[in-house]
Amino acid sequence: MKFACVGDNCIDYYQKENIYYCGGNPVNVGVYAVRCGESASYIGAVGTDQFGQFMIDSLKSRGLDVSHVKILPGDTAVSYIEIVNGERIFNDYREGVLRDFQLTQEDVRFIAMHDMMVSGRWGNIHNQLSMVKASGIPIAFDFATKLYDPIYEEAVGSIDYAFFSDSEDSPSIRQSLTSICERGVKIAVCTLGRYGSLAFNGSTFTHFGIIPCEVKDTMGAGDSYITGFLRGILQNKPIENCMRMGAECSYQTLQYFGAW
Repeated sequence: MKFACVGDNCIDYYQKENIYYCGGNPVNVGVYAVRCGESASYIGAVGTDQFGQFMIDSLKSRGLDVSHVKILPGDTAVSYIEIVNGERIFNDYREGVLRDFQLTQEDVRFIAMHDMMVSGRWGNIHNQLSMVKASGIPIAFDFATKLYDPIYEEAVGSIDYAFFSDSEDSPSIRQSLTSICERGVKIAVCTLGRYGSLAFNGSTFTHFGIIPCEVKDTMGAGDSYITGFLRGILQNKPIENCMRMGAECSYQTLQYFGAW
């Protein structure tokens, strides 16, 4: 199975420790897909600074196809992070050259050669998803915690699998999942941290718990879940099995520092 991971990348800079790692939702999903034995390409943009080359070299070393990464004049995106009691705290985000990133027709043709496209809230391509959708590839999109903003309104009509996150199950979460599926999404999933995850397929809610482990850092846990879940979808697994595969993938990531 081949994943096209499209949109944002960033340097996750841990300020207190003065260390940095590669990250960003599509980047992480690509790395985790390869970790699980699949193939993945990353399509996005980096800057001409040292972080840009670091990103490209790191993705190559993890086995991703980076043939459609654009190098644009300027800085690579950076997120500044602290870890407090095992939880990541985002202090600042500098978008850099990603603010100018857009897909070309050649990018869309390349994406269509894959089995699943994955993007997210900060990928800057929400206004191009309909063009990708027309190519026939299924699209998964991570809204993070940002539902019902202008990006949601532009993106949701072109998405097959939607993901977002919150702290616990509630009537409002279930209403959000229902509303998303009413807009044409096949399956909507909310990850709930220590409370597991909740999925809705337009008719039935399914809850799945967690696989307990010693948590070192939650960075990348949600992206790991998305990767495992989508692998299950591509294998035509039942929803509960997909959720288990997501939890199993997160289990691995939670036990080390940094996304990967």
